[in-house]
This record gives sequence, structure tokens and C-alpha cells, in this order.
Amino acid sequence: MAFMNNSKQTYNKRQNEKLEYASSGFLSPLSCWDRIKGSLILPMLLLQGLMNMEEYMSIFGFLILLPLVIRVQGGINIDVNQEASFDENYVVTWGQDHVSKLNQNKEVQLSMDHNSGSGFESKNHYGSGFFQMRIKLPQKNSAGIVIAFYLTSKGNIQDEVDFEFLGNREGKPITIQTNVFTKGQGNREQRFVLWFDPTEDFHAYGILWNPYHIVFYIDNIPIRVFKNNTKGISYPSKPMQVVSSLWNGEAWATEGGKAKINWSYALKKSLGIGAHFQGFSESGCHVDGLNVCGSSTYWWNTGKYVGLRVSEQKAYENAKAKYMNYDYCSDHTRFSVLPDECQWN
Repeated sequence: MAFMNNSKQTYNKRQNEKLEYASSGFLSPLSCWDRIKGSLILPMLLLQGLMNMEEYMSIFGFLILLPLVIRVQGGINIDVNQEASFDENYVVTWGQDHVSKLNQNKEVQLSMDHNSGSGFESKNHYGSGFFQMRIKLPQKNSAGIVIAFYLTSKGNIQDEVDFEFLGNREGKPITIQTNVFTKGQGNREQRFVLWFDPTEDFHAYGILWNPYHIVFYIDNIPIRVFKNNTKGISYPSKPMQVVSSLWNGEAWATEGGKAKINWSYALKKSLGIGAHFQGFSESGCHVDGLNVCGSSTYWWNTGKYVGLRVSEQKAYENAKAKYMNYDYCSDHTRFSVLPDECQWN
């Protein structure tokens, strides 16, 4: 009976762990051994009357369906096996000598030297959609180097939605900056310290842009929401392209410009070091005169994406509370009167 009591305690402990992780918006890190133990202990609890059938199915069903839960967490997923090659939807725009196409053109490396950075952009212009790129950052010192993934329109009075990695001294945390430009006006920065090492593997960075809001995602976790408020607040509405680039930003990017590029660690193609990009399929409405890009015929414009779901809202609030280290809407030194959109975003 002592074993049964211990088993019941184990079950209760696991329940508490799952509730804690669920409230944070992240999945509980159950190991394979935990699942094996669960498959042995839970039937015993059921047979001894220490657990009813509903409890058993809720936990044992969770163990069986865990891989499916992982796949749908966040709700937006791209089938990596069906991805397009780079040349189908993208073109190199500058720094051609610093761009390498790898893995049957399904991966691109951007690098730089003293003379030039590099970049690419989508062939098409979009009016709405879900845009995602998987990025792996360099492991060496990247201080002063900006690595960007963003949407932008053409011209000086541009609309733009940005992800920018601001570089780091080796061993220090890496900050990612988000920004939204409307009619050429930006200054809407929010910055986050990443909760993982983005140099170890690829991670997904996504932008959902529809008539209701813009949502920034990292690994399907929403970290920022910019709402489309019709009360005189501008909202990105111009046709935009998807752009990725790597360039010299040492004047401002890392530690406010204090950390400069160390060229012995710089992302030189000759060293085989660079930022890597994957995910060149498109999921956006082409602006070609034939499409109404706000139409609900596109999945990203349907009612499901008008706002965040409950689980997404919890994950969003958790990310902001734990990892945001700058919000322009809290910067009273910079703004004597906070921008109007801050009351909705």
C-alpha cells in the first residue's frame, strides 16, 4: 500500500507540474521515462480505486497524444516536408558574394565582411498572410551585426514589421527587437531576451498580418500583438515583401552601440560562419489586382485569427512578463506623452 501511496503522490506531483506549465503557456517537459512510468503506475491506480476512469483517460490520453499536442501548440504550423526551394519565391538582392545556397536550395547562409553584408527578398508583394522563417544564428561573437527578418513596402514612407537580432558579445544573452512602421513612422520598439540559445539550432520566427492585428511569434509563442484600431491610428496596409538581411549595425545595435564588431569573429564566408535561414514557402495573399487580401477565404483572416486563443493569451502574457526588457509604451523619458496606440497594445 506504501507503493500505491507513493504512486498517488507521483501522479499528484505530475498533475501540479502540468498545471504550472499550462498556466505559463509552455509544455511540461515530460521525458520518455516519465511516460513509461506513467503507463505502469496509472493502470495500478485505476485498479486500486485511487483514480477514476475520467482521471485515467485525461492523463493516459495526454501521454499518448503528447506528440500531437506539441505539433499544434500555437496553432500555426508549416509542413517542412512540403517547403519550396529558395529560388521559387525569393531572390538575392545584395551582397551576392556573401550568400550561399545549401541543402538543395532549401537553406541559405548570409555572411559579411568589411565591404558588404547581404540580403534577399520575396519575389511577390503581399497584402496579408502568415510569414515565417527558421533562423539559426552564428555561434561566434556577433556584436554590432544586425540579422533581420521583416516585411516592408517600397519607398520612403514605408510600412514595415520587423524582427531584428541585435548581436551579442560571446557568452552574453541575445536580444531580439520588434518594431512596427506605419507611413514611414517607427519608434515602436519592443525587445526581448531569448529564453533559448538561438545559435544551437533553428527556431521559427513568424509574423501574422491580417485586418485585425499583427502578431509576432517565436516558435509558435506569441510575444507581441499590434492591433488594428480604426480610431485614427495608422496600421500597416501597403503591399509588403518579405526580406532577410545581415548588415553592419555597430553604431547602435549591441549595448546601444558600445559593443563594436570584432572582425576576427565576423561572419566571413571564408570562415564558413554565418546566419542560416530556412522556410521559403509562402503563405500570403499576392497583391496583383485580382485578390482581396482581407477576404476570409484566406485562413489567416478567418474568425479563428481575430484574436489570441486562451492558451495563446497565457503564453503571450508569460513571455512579456518574463522576457521583455524594453517597451516603448513604458518609456516616459522618451515620450512625454505616450503614443495613442499604447492604450490598445
